[in-house]
Amino acid sequence: MSRSLQFFTPSRAPYFTLHKLPSTSYTRFPVINFPSKKHYITITKSLSSDLDAASSQVLDSGNGQTGVSGVLSADNVVAVQSHAPSESGAAAGIEVDAVTEAELKENGFRSTRRTKLICTIGPATCGFEQLEALAVGGMNVARINMCHGTREWHQMVIERVRRLNEEKGFAVAIMMDTEGSEIHMGDLGGAASVKAEDGEIWTFSVRAFGTPRPERTINVNYDGFAEDVKVGDELLVDGGMVRFEVIEKIGPDVKCRCTDPGLLLPRANLTFWRDGSLVRERNAMLPTISSKDWLDIDFGIAEGVDFIAISFVKSAEVIKHLKSYIAARSRGSDIAVIAKIESIDSLKNLEEIIQASDGAMVARGDLGAQIPLEQVPSAQQKIVQLCRQLNKPVIVASQLLESMIEYPTPTRAEVADVSEAVRQRADALMLSGESAMGQYPDKALAVLRSVSVRIEKWWREEKRHEAMVLPDVGTSFADSISEEICNSAAKMGKNLWFWFYNPCLIMCLHKYGCVNLYLHAYIYPASMCHLSSLSSLWSKVKRAFYILRH
Repeated sequence: MSRSLQFFTPSRAPYFTLHKLPSTSYTRFPVINFPSKKHYITITKSLSSDLDAASSQVLDSGNGQTGVSGVLSADNVVAVQSHAPSESGAAAGIEVDAVTEAELKENGFRSTRRTKLICTIGPATCGFEQLEALAVGGMNVARINMCHGTREWHQMVIERVRRLNEEKGFAVAIMMDTEGSEIHMGDLGGAASVKAEDGEIWTFSVRAFGTPRPERTINVNYDGFAEDVKVGDELLVDGGMVRFEVIEKIGPDVKCRCTDPGLLLPRANLTFWRDGSLVRERNAMLPTISSKDWLDIDFGIAEGVDFIAISFVKSAEVIKHLKSYIAARSRGSDIAVIAKIESIDSLKNLEEIIQASDGAMVARGDLGAQIPLEQVPSAQQKIVQLCRQLNKPVIVASQLLESMIEYPTPTRAEVADVSEAVRQRADALMLSGESAMGQYPDKALAVLRSVSVRIEKWWREEKRHEAMVLPDVGTSFADSISEEICNSAAKMGKNLWFWFYNPCLIMCLHKYGCVNLYLHAYIYPASMCHLSSLSSLWSKVKRAFYILRH
């Protein structure tokens, strides 16, 4: 499977030296200091007669499953020796979060879920109890969408997630998603949603209305909206969930007839088509990051979020500028920048955008509003493959389980869609409306979790671990050394797995993020685990993803 979400940019790596340990030596792992409840995985001596007990080790995850293990260290590369008991008589341990411990006990290292799960937090899931239920269900990242709610509300959610991590022993990261400067509707007069029926006449206007606003009237945030559209244009709301036909223009107002009825949601994106093509007038010149987005970014930096996802990225320069801004505003910050691929401009400059970012998100909803629907699956596969080749984490998002907003079970087509994303080896799957305002957020998350585990297991059983030709990702001579060492470690894990058909865990002790990226690049059937002596790294999102995917 693909590498996990580890958002580090390549930096100068240390030189590695190889040390051979005598069979009587003991190597103690450092303990990862989570600011939470402590959970340990015991490392015990191998009792297997088939393996040399002096040079191999069995990792006991608590369910009877075992496996050979090795250590890749920034200072040395050694085989794991048995641990000397501590002064208290207990074996040395590795601290993990509560959910990972439960999964390790249930499935062992080999079968632990690699696909990470992201949940958008909304009115249905903002309570502490609801957040805890999602964390127990496998949520790795909590996403806050700055399109909705106030900064005070988002701050409350962030505080609750942090409290959850500290008090309950979870490791849930926080992703902030910017609104972007694309055309979208305003609020619906305080209503959570409004139904547009077939044949109804609605007015889209840039004017500011008092309270109450006229019936069937929607504000638009783009001042040039009335000038850009023409009579006969097709207006798509929220990626085509509702469609209108422009029938009349009266000054700043645009009269439209509903042709495809549906549910209108606050601040939904708007696109308009003419003669089968996306209309790109002055709206194409809007900046990627709006003035509101910059204020939201300042808020995210101040709150110490783990990810900032940028909507409608048009070029790599936007990502580079934002990274420089974050570095200037918060020195030493390791906030990761995620590029949302959801526009034609993003596809045109795809490789340079992914190279500049710390990860990418396939936002299929808005992307499907800008390209023909039949092209969305191939676009998704292209983005996922390119991210894997460039060694960047990738998230598949939008409408994974859309029907579960209202129904307790998904359609079989949705299950197949989720399965395909896992089969393509996407690093993470994201719920949007399903968890933000859906009636069954816990069940939707359970579906993602169960499907991910099953498809990963099928992949291992079928031994579909084809090798991938990867470009050199090292940016210096030292990085190239790290790259080669990681390649050797991954090959060693692969050979041990084929020789003994035993799960092989590769454990990495490092201080440099580039080591993570290099290990992620090698697609072999070997489980991996990162350890860091820098507790500051593990105080943030890296904790959520330390059990690496194939």
